[in-house]
Amino acid sequence: MPADQPSRTPRPRRRVPGELRGRAQQVIRAQRPPTVPIGIRGDDNGLTEWHSRAVIDLALRVGETMLATGASASDVTGTVLRLTRAYGVRSVHVDVTYTSITISYHRGVMRDPLTVMRVVPALSSDYGRLEAIHTLVRDIVEEPGEVGVAQDRLESILAMHHPYRRAIVTVAIGLLGASITALLAGSWALIVLSFVISMVIDRVQRFISLLGVSAFFAQAVGAAIPTTVAVLIWTLVPGEERQDLGVAAPSTLVATTIVVLLSGLAVVSAALETLDGYYLTSAARTFEVVILSVGVATGITTVLAIAQRLDADLPFTTASVNVTPNLALGLFASACIAGAHSVASYTGLRGTAFAMFVGAFSWLMYWLTNIWSGLPAVFDDKPLHASNAAGHGLLTAIPATFVAAVAAGFVAQLVAVRYRVPSLAVTTAAIIPLLPGLSLFNGIFQLVHTSSDPTNGVGSLITAAAIGLALAGGITLGALPLRLLRADRVQRRILRRSVADTRG
Repeated sequence: MPADQPSRTPRPRRRVPGELRGRAQQVIRAQRPPTVPIGIRGDDNGLTEWHSRAVIDLALRVGETMLATGASASDVTGTVLRLTRAYGVRSVHVDVTYTSITISYHRGVMRDPLTVMRVVPALSSDYGRLEAIHTLVRDIVEEPGEVGVAQDRLESILAMHHPYRRAIVTVAIGLLGASITALLAGSWALIVLSFVISMVIDRVQRFISLLGVSAFFAQAVGAAIPTTVAVLIWTLVPGEERQDLGVAAPSTLVATTIVVLLSGLAVVSAALETLDGYYLTSAARTFEVVILSVGVATGITTVLAIAQRLDADLPFTTASVNVTPNLALGLFASACIAGAHSVASYTGLRGTAFAMFVGAFSWLMYWLTNIWSGLPAVFDDKPLHASNAAGHGLLTAIPATFVAAVAAGFVAQLVAVRYRVPSLAVTTAAIIPLLPGLSLFNGIFQLVHTSSDPTNGVGSLITAAAIGLALAGGITLGALPLRLLRADRVQRRILRRSVADTRG
């Protein structure tokens, strides 16, 4: 370059639009793929046709048995996935609804998927058989072995007899009613009468179910029986004789029956499936709980309306039923309630013993919460359970019930993990002493009785619903820490269903 020629300043290189767009995308785009996979890839792992079909059939029958014996949808899904993975069958989709289970095995692009479905015609609580299924799956996961051997074990589980005769179950239902009456501070005469009436209700409901009548009408008939007995006692027996016989407060019979009839409802399973993301199954279970509860209310309302129409002096008042302030008696009655329900649900002896312990523990936590809230100061003239006392309302009933349910859920899950018993069997039995039978009865009475304020009846029914939600939510919340701590790969995959939005 000549010396007299001025030097030129280099012009900056112009950015290409494509380069700018690429850098902008690097700044904006996430650096990792989505944390929740959209789907599962096909798995063409070379398994034989016979092996795949045998494993899927075994998993389908195991899931069907669990669903029929009272297991939740999340438990059924997790168990089926663990079983199929143990035998090398992956890329499995499981869909569980209230009365059906579908398993689909995607074997790759070039092979037809294998999809099977089974409809569960009847659902009942059979926790002894459910425990045997859990043991079978646990043994398969630890040592798979031959599929044929597992199928033979499953056949023996399906064919095994119940651990208790049907007559023993009826006696257990009677003991359940008697223990609830004792918890409600009933007299010895009312305890014996509740024992007999609960057994009669069990036999009548079984007879109605064998005729193919809807469970709604069975609940209504079951609730009408003790209500009729209470009205007859008050109408036919003079006041002094009622005092002598110890049946001056027949309202206890009705309140006891409500708890007995509500004890078999799947409140815990419905709440668990809601939190786990199985909204369709949860909605079906919740609607069943509502319908059967309405059946109980219908039976009581019909009898009370007929008695009022006949100008009978209704024997019920909202303050006529108290809960025992005696801690020792409350613990003993709660343990008996949980044990009786466990026997009625065909739970094994070990599971029954744990249920009795957790039931007594939940009542202790309920009692201590009431002490902390200052309610024992009025033990002598007002009921302990706030669902039976208008002055306390939700301020004491809901926190005490929720705390007791959280404690019961945590201890039940701990027992299930340590001693390998179904946690559902323990928790379902443990919360029965806390069921809102008294609130439901008070709400029904206040709505039917002409001299009562219907507004109070609606408030009592709202209290009953709130107590039920506190029980379900407390149980699931108490079990959640251990479920998350011990969750394996399959369980974490299931828990993702309840995640609304991970945001990347």
